[in-house]
Order: sequence, then structure tokens, then C-alpha cells
Amino acid sequence: MPAPSPDAEPGLRPVGHDGVESGQMFSLLFGAMGRLRRQLGRIAGRSFDGPELSAAQAEFLRLVGRQPGVSVKAAAAELGLAANSVSTFVTALVKAGLVVREPDLLDRRMMRLSLTADAQQLADSTRLRRQELVSWAVDQLTADQRADLRRGLDVIATLTDLLHEQEQREKGETR
Repeated sequence: MPAPSPDAEPGLRPVGHDGVESGQMFSLLFGAMGRLRRQLGRIAGRSFDGPELSAAQAEFLRLVGRQPGVSVKAAAAELGLAANSVSTFVTALVKAGLVVREPDLLDRRMMRLSLTADAQQLADSTRLRRQELVSWAVDQLTADQRADLRRGLDVIATLTDLLHEQEQREKGETR
């Protein structure tokens, strides 16, 4: 965890350059993202969410649906999971009839993953419905709001990169 700034008073939360408290920004960001995700899920449905699958397994299935032919190693890196965890997912999801595992054509030691036809159809239809809904909603925004959204997405991408860098630093500290 990064050290607090030397000029921060004990017991006070960090405040950004714009005077907004970091904790408040966290609440606003996660509140807005969570509400958007839940609203889309209520309207478009959730492709793989259900009691028989963990949230991590559902996320894994959505990734494989977006990237057919992905390797276990690449899927693990994308999701920030250990490769052995993903291998465990694959074994269970193959048995459940959701994932197909095939050897790479050039390197038979590497396995390529894809969804079964039914699972891919479910992933594609849910993703298409979500895309249609978000496109419709974005079209309702003014040009200024769309520009603000674009800038906000750039900031979220930067936040993600910063958090990834912090994760790498923390992994380096624990070795």
C-alpha cells in the first residue's frame, strides 16, 4: 500500500488536487459502476451468472466467449488469477459442458479454450443485447456528455493501469 503523503495529518483522509476526498471519489466511482452493471444485468440478463457458477467462473466464461482460442496462461493473466486456478475452472467447466479444450496446432503442449456452441451463443446474445442498450443510451446523451464520458473512460483506464502497477510492486515486495 502506498505510504500516506508526508503532509497529511494523522486521521484525515487524503484529498485530491480538486479538493474531493479520495474516499468520496471511491464511493462515487463504485456506486456508479455498480449501478450501471446491475441495471444492464436486469435489462439484458446475465450470460453465466447463477448459483452453479462462482463469479470468477462466470467472468472466465465471458472472457473465453470474447476471446475464443485463448490459452489457460493468457486467460489467467487477463483475469489476474493463478494459472492453476484457471486450470481447475477449465476442468470443471469442461465437465459441465460449457468449455472445449483443444491442443494448440503449433504447440501440442498448450491448450486452447473456447465455449461450446450453446455457451458461445448465450455469451454472444447477452453481449449483443448489452451493446445495443449501451449504444442506445449513449446516443441519448448530448455531445458534451459523450465527450465527458470519453474522458472519464480514459481516466478509468489510467486508474486500472495504476492499480496494476501497484499490484506488481506489491507482488515484488512479497517475494
